Amino acid sequence: MADALGIDQIGNDPALVTGPWPGTLSALMLDTEGTFDDLVSRYAGSPDQAEKILSNRFYRNIAGALSGPQEYMASEKLYELATSDDYDPIVVDTPPTRNALDFLDAPGRLARFLDHRLYRVLTAPTRGLVRAVNMAAQTFLRSVGKVVGGEVIADAIAFFAAFEGMDEGFKSRARLVERLLVADSTAFVLVASPRRDTVTEAAYFAGRLAENDIDVRALVVNRIHPTVGAHSPAEAEEAAERYAGTALGSQYRALADLVTIASAERAYLEPLHRRITGATLCEVPFLPVEVHDLETLELLGCHLFTDVA
Repeated sequence: MADALGIDQIGNDPALVTGPWPGTLSALMLDTEGTFDDLVSRYAGSPDQAEKILSNRFYRNIAGALSGPQEYMASEKLYELATSDDYDPIVVDTPPTRNALDFLDAPGRLARFLDHRLYRVLTAPTRGLVRAVNMAAQTFLRSVGKVVGGEVIADAIAFFAAFEGMDEGFKSRARLVERLLVADSTAFVLVASPRRDTVTEAAYFAGRLAENDIDVRALVVNRIHPTVGAHSPAEAEEAAERYAGTALGSQYRALADLVTIASAERAYLEPLHRRITGATLCEVPFLPVEVHDLETLELLGCHLFTDVA
């Protein structure tokens, strides 16, 4: 996408994209570790507390390596941009469905974890921690230490101890992020190609959204073959056989193949249409070129913003 937008370098801060359009367009690619660092610096009670956390080896490992922080930091970055008043629409390109669901659940998971008794024990001051952790827990920690190493356990305990007092800031922020994701101002757009596997995945995602009372606002069907005339696949096939061996035989064969493919694609899409009946439908045809620069992006945009139902 960065290449298509003509951006040489893209990172955690919005980069301006220049082009022949009114207003401004910016793009960024999430830097999980950088966003996490910014949050720690914001909610730390002092520069010393922030430094203890940022230099902790356990923190440095989880900040950029685990999927949970990645999903939450993506939603946190969205909240930061949405509340900056610097942008009108903000578009988030999520990973495949399973990761997108993690993105939606991440703020709530973080808030629940910060309310959990285990978290309160881990963030207790060091001497209180010794009193709070019972013998069974200490035995468990020793067992884990034998597997992953005592230093790892020590780093983890030091991290949670240094985190003490920051939970309210993180928790309130997580609740605000969670509310943003379900607000009326947030629209969910499904993008699917007309194949059985991608349609099944899109239908699953729509169902999970519905469980949270979230409607799909629009459905974009990408790389779909157009319908030609009112012929059924059987009628088109009959015509192809009738004209086989004639000067028009190859054209009728190509037409029959196109009608058959287009009909099959719409049959795949029918269950998805029934599930999201109120959504705006936009069909993007199979383009003759790859979308790789601003010119071809504009061609794609012509279908996105003019061919809606």
